[in-house]
Amino acid sequence: MRYRLLSIVCCLLTVVTSFAQPRFVADTDIKKVGEVEFQVPRQFKLGFTNKGSEPLIIEDVKASCGCLEVAFPKTPIAAGSRGEITLTYDAKLLGSFYKEVEVMTNASDKPAYIAIQGTVVTEVHDYSDEFPIDLGNVRLVTNTVEFEDVNMGDKPTAELRILNADRTAFRPELMHLPPYLSAEYLPEDIPAGKTGTIRLTLDSEKLSGLGLNQTSVYLSRYMGDKIGETNEILVSAILLPSFADMGEEALAMAPELGISESSVDMGAFNGKKTLTHTILLTNTGKSDLHIHAVQVFNKAISVDIANRTIRPGKTTKLKITVSAHYMGKSKGRMRVMLITDAPKQAKQYLNIEIRE
Repeated sequence: MRYRLLSIVCCLLTVVTSFAQPRFVADTDIKKVGEVEFQVPRQFKLGFTNKGSEPLIIEDVKASCGCLEVAFPKTPIAAGSRGEITLTYDAKLLGSFYKEVEVMTNASDKPAYIAIQGTVVTEVHDYSDEFPIDLGNVRLVTNTVEFEDVNMGDKPTAELRILNADRTAFRPELMHLPPYLSAEYLPEDIPAGKTGTIRLTLDSEKLSGLGLNQTSVYLSRYMGDKIGETNEILVSAILLPSFADMGEEALAMAPELGISESSVDMGAFNGKKTLTHTILLTNTGKSDLHIHAVQVFNKAISVDIANRTIRPGKTTKLKITVSAHYMGKSKGRMRVMLITDAPKQAKQYLNIEIRE
């Protein structure tokens, strides 16, 4: 019996140990970098995440040729945290290139491989003004799409312009589309150096609820591309309540929202971890005002409302907090949105300002 118990304990320890380990996951196996100017060294960041449960150690990174200089983190990467490997390419040879690095970690006895792919040219085309979002072989006008003021039953569309900066044809595809979004690609294959359009259609009847519905989709830049921060596109849709069935008498008795300030100056951090500010919400109408939703567009912002039902003539407080830690880590705008049952103020924005 004692021997059997020891065997069971040993087996359990083996199982626990096998699951408690680091895991190296690169943002992408092949980073397409587009055009690189001849004899002008370029630096590229290759992101990765430790998706295991123990600290990840990058033991060594070996380049496939002397044309690459490599730098990598020398300290352990905590579970769930990100890191970057930096490659500097000397660009001394004209033409297409594919350069690989071998990454040795404590996560496996076998190395992981990441590559950069692009073309060295004598003159680089500058698309930065018209297509400022650079994804390597692909450039976008924007990486955010917004469907504003959507009513139930609407099927609005939005277009995402895209440039193929590569020297071969590109077939765009959006990954992780939610059920309420569909995509049309015009054309299906974008020739080298040409532009195309991704047309997104929103089915409002499939949205989860009133107010802000937000999701991330990811542009696949090549066969087998992975999702990550670099190819993320933030899509938001705002579903509003309908007042189409309200008669004149009901509208005359409806609630109305008064806001003490719609542009909120939070001041400057000056070393502080958070900034807080309180605004007042008042019901200036003739019936109870209901705040259906209080939503933020940026994860640096959090809110706390004292009362979601405001009686006529009464006031409640809305506390806004901004965290320094998350500033710059979200693509969303710095604003708060209120969705109410006041016909004249069904949607109200509070714009958040942070001083330098």
